[in-house]
Amino acid sequence: MRKKIVAGNWKMNLTKDESIKLVKTISTEIQNQNIKNNRIIIAPVSINLHAVLNNVGNDKRIEYASQNMHFANNGAFTGEVSASILKGIGIYITLIGHSERRVYFNEDTVLLKKKVDQALNNNIEIIFCFGEELEDRESKNQLKIVENQLKNTLFHLKDSDWKNIILAYEPVWAIGTGMTASPEQAQEMHAFIRNLVAKNYNETVAENVSILYGGSVKPTNAKEIFSKPDVDGGLIGGAALKAKDFAEIIKAIC
Repeated sequence: MRKKIVAGNWKMNLTKDESIKLVKTISTEIQNQNIKNNRIIIAPVSINLHAVLNNVGNDKRIEYASQNMHFANNGAFTGEVSASILKGIGIYITLIGHSERRVYFNEDTVLLKKKVDQALNNNIEIIFCFGEELEDRESKNQLKIVENQLKNTLFHLKDSDWKNIILAYEPVWAIGTGMTASPEQAQEMHAFIRNLVAKNYNETVAENVSILYGGSVKPTNAKEIFSKPDVDGGLIGGAALKAKDFAEIIKAIC
C-alpha cells in the first residue's frame, strides 16, 4: 500500500552548519508527532549530505536524498555525483527530472531515461519530477505534456521497478511563483497520472505508487491539498527551508 510522503528539496541553499541546524530544529518540531506509516525525506545540497547524516542521522524518521545523480557510474564527468558515490555515504534516494534541471541544465527525456535506469540498476529509489509550463496549462495541453514526460522516461520499466519510484507532479508555473494549483486541479492531474500508470501497467502498480504534489505547498494549504484521494503528499521547496513551516506540512499528512 502506498505511503504518504513529505519531501523537502533544499535546492542550492544552506551551508553545512545551517543544514545541520535546520534538520535538528525540524526533528525537535516533530518530536511528539506520530509519523505513523508515513515518510519524511530531505534533500540537502549534495556536498552537505555526509555531514548531515553524521550529525543528525540518528532520527530514523527522516530519510535523505540527493538532488541529482549522473547516468554513469564513474568517469570524466567533472562536478557530477554517481550512484556508487551516493551509496558510499548511505544515500539511497535521488531526485530525477526536476524542472530546474530540465530548464537550466537542458536535461531532456533521453538523458533522464539514462538516469532512471542507472538509479534503478543501483537500487536507488527515485523521486521522479515532471509537470507542465504555464503556456501548456493555458493552452489546455497539460495532460498530453505530462503523459509524454512519463511515457518517454518511465514507461519502459518493468512492473517490479515501480516499487522504487515516487512520482512528483510539479506544475512549473506554481514553483516559487506564489501561484498554486487548486486542490481540485491537483486531484484532477493526480487521478489522470494514476489512471495512466494503470493503463500502461496495471491497477496494482498504480494503486501502490505514491504521487506527490510539488507547487508552492504551504502550511496554510497543505491539509486541503493532501486530503485529495490521489495526492499522497508533497515535494516542498521554499517552505522546506523553514523548520516550523515544514513541520506543519509534515503534520498535515499524519
